[in-house]
Order: sequence, then C-alpha cells, then structure tokens
Amino acid sequence: MSQTRSGTHRRRRQSVAMVLSLAAWPVFAQPTSDSEQLAQLVNQYRESGPSCNGANRADAAPLSPNEKLAQVNLEAGTSWQKALGDAGYQAAQIQALQVSGPTDPKSAMDALRSGYCELLLDGSYSDIGVKRDGRTWQVVLAQPLVADDMGDWRAEGKAVLEAVNEARSSARQCGDRSFEAAPPLEWSDKLGEAALAHSRDMAERGYFSHSSPEGEQVSDRAAEQGYRFRQIGENIGFGQSTPDQVVEGWLLSPGHCANIMKADYTEMGAAYALKRADNTIMWTQVLGRPR
Repeated sequence: MSQTRSGTHRRRRQSVAMVLSLAAWPVFAQPTSDSEQLAQLVNQYRESGPSCNGANRADAAPLSPNEKLAQVNLEAGTSWQKALGDAGYQAAQIQALQVSGPTDPKSAMDALRSGYCELLLDGSYSDIGVKRDGRTWQVVLAQPLVADDMGDWRAEGKAVLEAVNEARSSARQCGDRSFEAAPPLEWSDKLGEAALAHSRDMAERGYFSHSSPEGEQVSDRAAEQGYRFRQIGENIGFGQSTPDQVVEGWLLSPGHCANIMKADYTEMGAAYALKRADNTIMWTQVLGRPR
C-alpha cells in the first residue's frame, strides 16, 4: 500500500482452485511479455479498492513477481510438493488459478476477476508467477517461508534504498503516469527509525495499514522521530523476504511506483520486522523532503 502527504491490505489458507502463469522479467524492467502485463494488471486491481461479489474491498499489498513460481508445472497427477520442489520454491501457502480461452492479458484479467476476485484480492499472498501456453493462462499466488538469514534491519533497509535508486535512475511508466528519471535518494536515520517502528507495530499487532489502530499516520511517525518535512510518503509491503522482491512488487503497483519515482522526495528510510511465530514479515519505506 502506498501513501503520500504534503507537509494513500490480510492472511492464511492452503488450497488449490484451478485458474493460472508468469515468465520472469529483469528486475525493474517495464512489463513487455503477456505474462508480465497480466501480473501488472493483477497488482493494479489489488490497488484500486475494488468491488468483489458486490462488496467493496480494501486494497491489498502488491505482489512480487517470482520466476520460480512461473516455472511451476501443474500437469495432471503432479503433486504440489513435487511441483514446488522442482521449481525450488518453499511455500507457507499457495493458490493456483487457471483460465483457458483469452487471447490477450486484458481478457485474461477480466476472466480471472470474474471468477476469482476474492483470491486475487487475498492479502495472504505476496508472490505471483504467471505463465501463458497458447490460450491457457496460469497464475500462482504464494506466501514464501521467510528466510532464516535475514540481515540487520538497517542493512536490509539500505538495500531497499539501493534498489529504489536503481529504479529512479531510468524513466518509468507507473500505471497511466509517466515519470522521468529522478535523482537518487539519500538515507535518513530518522526516516529509517520511523519505518522500523511501523513495521514492528504491524507485525506485533497483526494489521496491515498506513494507519495504526489509534489512527497514527506516517506524518505522525516521522514527527515522533524529530523529522521536520515539507513532504512525506510511505509504501508498505507484506511477505517478501528480500529487499529486491519488495521493491519489484511496489514498482508493479501504480501508486507505490509513483511514490518511488517522485522527484520531490530527497531522502528515505526503510525497515522490515519479522514475527517468525506465524511467518509474518512487514516492510515499510518512508520517503521525505526535509524543511
């Protein structure tokens, strides 16, 4: 979920419903293949606060493309354990969707949304793999097991900074908005501490939102760290176990991508928090321009 201010997702089940597919793309590249375009359409749908089965749903965290999930082979008679093992993916939970007939990504998205809107909007998942075989489209949604070797939060946050600055170094399309290349951001310890506080609070209290249960926003968290700002913004993520993965997911989501590419921001901080008891990992990126 992304949020911007001057001076804007949930969890757990293991099942299979046939409907799915994704070829891997280079980190931070613009979607070009049909599989990549379908993955982006899924993220746009998750961000739009859509209606599902007559009820409005809150937007969900963006899904990160995962090439291993794109390689999952679900031939008849193949077990999930074997398919995931062959692809080299360790999943805490997984869901497969498959539709046949559509000739282009938009038509495939329409078919998926019509029959599987609740699964597409399920905040339990953080990774996506898409594969196309003729008129058959396979989409795999998954929540990975969190890695045992996660580094110090500040080191991981600075890795997010590196990935974000790589993205900002080139012009980019974020949904229907075009952005020129933007200057690199600098690390801010105060924004890093604000990001850490929010990631920990979400992980410990089991919610996923820019607003705390008491209504505290990113502007409040930055001010608590003594950060005086002209502009402030925030991206949050759920489930990804590496900095590159969480940034990839943000870049495929128009609002998150726009936050990353906004030239008005000059600094950022980022942090993750892990609650291993239930395989929960939360990410927060806070972007700012100081006074």
